Amino acid sequence: MSRAKAKKATDEGTDFEKLGPGCRRFLKELAEHNERAWFKANQDRYEALVREPARAFVRAMEPVLADLSEHLVADDRKVGGSIMRVHRDTRFGKDKTPYKTNLGIQFRHEDGKDVHAPGCYLHVAPDECFLGMGMWRPDAKSLRAIREKITAEPERWEAIVGAIEAAGWRRGGESLKRAPKGFDADHPLIEELRRKDHILVRDLTVAEATGPGLVERCRDHFATGREHMRFLCEAVGVAF
Repeated sequence: MSRAKAKKATDEGTDFEKLGPGCRRFLKELAEHNERAWFKANQDRYEALVREPARAFVRAMEPVLADLSEHLVADDRKVGGSIMRVHRDTRFGKDKTPYKTNLGIQFRHEDGKDVHAPGCYLHVAPDECFLGMGMWRPDAKSLRAIREKITAEPERWEAIVGAIEAAGWRRGGESLKRAPKGFDADHPLIEELRRKDHILVRDLTVAEATGPGLVERCRDHFATGREHMRFLCEAVGVAF
């Protein structure tokens, strides 16, 4: 969705104060009663305690994202926007429970439907809350482009990694056991080249995620990952 269309979808205002304890409480209950009949009976509570506060948060994040990158989209639509579906796709996984027991909010790059592009993320679960930035499971073409850019600008990449780690981010995702095809196993940055994901994770307490100040917290943390996101955008050829 374009930024202009997303802005139209968020014209209800930025009336966000906090997600609130009711959000965590509902997700905890959902984990204990992960059944369609229970969810249907409690859908009004889901709307009031989870989805509507989440939509208000998305609207409040629009100016924050604009300061980070004008190409990140805050879209408060109930379906197809920044708020990820509560319904789980059970077709291929072993977990056949029908609902996710976390609130996931993603702020995608406006080109994200056409190419694998970096974005920002908030995860709220009863026992785990965190922020995410970067690229999770980039396709082979994008991953190779990132690796090639790292080898082309090693000093810049090392400076970025040092800055994000000093700011309190940890590196998420998986790595290959061996050097990727076409790259020297003895390269000084081989640990970076082996990465399959380029995601940053910043843990939050439940109080930080559901209490007052979440928008400001996101603003401050995401700002420290700005150059990491810029590097990834340049690597995969999307605007930053």
